[in-house]
Amino acid sequence: MSASLIYDLAPIVAWSDGTPRPPERFKKKLAAWKTRNSQGRLIRKEGERSLGANSLSPEFMLHEGDLGANGVIAIRIHRTFSLDSTLTFKVIERPALGSVRVFDRAGSRAELVHLAVDRRAAEEWLTGHGHPHAVLDEVTADEIAADHIEGRAAA
Repeated sequence: MSASLIYDLAPIVAWSDGTPRPPERFKKKLAAWKTRNSQGRLIRKEGERSLGANSLSPEFMLHEGDLGANGVIAIRIHRTFSLDSTLTFKVIERPALGSVRVFDRAGSRAELVHLAVDRRAAEEWLTGHGHPHAVLDEVTADEIAADHIEGRAAA
């Protein structure tokens, strides 16, 4: 699947450069391979924009994971991909019908901070987390039907 199709969806996505995984004993090769072959949740999409006379390609950001201990997150790992990426992408999971996306703000720079099973769970999550400008977006049957009609269902 191309990066441009991933841009249109809001799933958990895997990416790959197509090379085989090196053996565990090759630590540096394995670490380099893992940067080009992993998975994450789509958290932000950004359209084409201009920077002076230059035009920047649309891109999307995936949350790959968190590093920390004892329930404290020290580092969040995000990966940003341009729509002209040469990597291969695959949809692993789509949000379920009725689940609610919690974005940190409205607008094109919004970032997905949580995916709740329903509106009540989303509102409950918000009470314990500091996102005063949060926007809730429910996954509807129309959205899921449109993905199936357009051939964008998870593989």
